[in-house]
Amino acid sequence: MGRKRAGAGVVEQVDTGQAELVPDPDRPGSWTLLLDGAPQSHVDLTDPTHLEFEYVRRLAAAIDLIAPAGEPLRVLHLGGGALTLPRYVSATRPGSTQRVSEVDGALVELVRRALPWPADPRLRVRVEDARAVLAASRDASYDVVVADVFSGARTPAHLTSVEFVAEAARVLRPAGWYLANLADGPPLRHARGQVATVRSLLPRACLVGDAAVLRGRRYGNLVLVAGRTAPPVAGLSRRAAGDWFPGRVVADDELDRFAGGAQVVRDADATGSDPPPPGLFSVRR
Repeated sequence: MGRKRAGAGVVEQVDTGQAELVPDPDRPGSWTLLLDGAPQSHVDLTDPTHLEFEYVRRLAAAIDLIAPAGEPLRVLHLGGGALTLPRYVSATRPGSTQRVSEVDGALVELVRRALPWPADPRLRVRVEDARAVLAASRDASYDVVVADVFSGARTPAHLTSVEFVAEAARVLRPAGWYLANLADGPPLRHARGQVATVRSLLPRACLVGDAAVLRGRRYGNLVLVAGRTAPPVAGLSRRAAGDWFPGRVVADDELDRFAGGAQVVRDADATGSDPPPPGLFSVRR
């Protein structure tokens, strides 16, 4: 069981490390989930459309723009955390069918107990490895696959390969979209490799992020939007430019240059994403 901390926070050992739920002093009813000190999710229990983390706002913007407003979607979330994005989709696209894959069963129970999500028979959480969930999914069964899986602060190696992306592409409908959270820093080895790998199967893509991260000047999150049809670059650009922390969109020839001849990643040579620099998250706790 968890133990209470000052400020009504909770610390609990889960399957993948030490989870900490920290109340947001600026937003009553809001919480940040950290795993081994790395921020994983921020949830506003009173307003699920409030998204504190910029990369989550970029994922949400992509989901907002790929279909008419309010239209229900079938979404597979690989990586659950505190279910920030599934809660957002339920609020903005009522009637959506969502499946969430989270490998850490103890974390799921902690979130269910401490940060319960509204009862919705169309939103189901499955405790299983993301790749196993993909392998068991039917062909062309989802409009969106969201890949946001971290072990600590790194994406596991087996979720970075072209074989993994092939499974994601298989379960997407022809007009479906693969959205990935890529955390990386100089020299952007992981991000460049992921762009090359994903585009080998889902060639129409763009990358959304902070300009300094895109230029390889600092560590941060980039959101990859990829499919078989043209992504909503104009809309994503407007949303990114108007964000609390403005970003930009890289597409077409500029995305070719970003990938810079990076090789497609295969299971045989896959490695986890690069870890963040020491102390990066210390000021965010």
